[in-house]
Amino acid sequence: MTRARTPAAVRGDAPPHERTLLFAMVRLVNLTARPFQEGIGRSHRLGLSEWRVLAVLQAHPGSAATAIAQRTGLDKMSVSRALASLESAGRIARRPDPDDGRRALASLTPAGRQLYRALRGEAQAREAAVTGTLSATERRQLTALLERMTASVLAADGIEDVDAG
Repeated sequence: MTRARTPAAVRGDAPPHERTLLFAMVRLVNLTARPFQEGIGRSHRLGLSEWRVLAVLQAHPGSAATAIAQRTGLDKMSVSRALASLESAGRIARRPDPDDGRRALASLTPAGRQLYRALRGEAQAREAAVTGTLSATERRQLTALLERMTASVLAADGIEDVDAG
């Protein structure tokens, strides 16, 4: 039987930068994303940024690039590239914003919805594997804390939260 090793950051002997909350969060995201990029993404010719944009458009059809950038945390250039790639693959369609002709609103096409449905289960299974060591209460607490931190970052940067009620 293999014993679980205690990470250096928990033991306290990791370098200072590895003991920060943000370092731990970025590391977790990177480790979680790697299997997607190496497997699912490659087999479906879909980058991680494109997957994130698909997921946002599934939940928020008719979104502008700025709203997608805010909801994903991606920079505007990454969102623009993802939208262009998804559009050229026939996974999204864009139309002019009737309220602001300078903006385009993006929505999933039938092919985009089909791809999202095909990958949603795998994404949910990955999240369950990552969060499986947490109780339901801990997952709710962590989600609430992360949402609070996100709101703080948006406020500090002077960005209005598109999801604020």
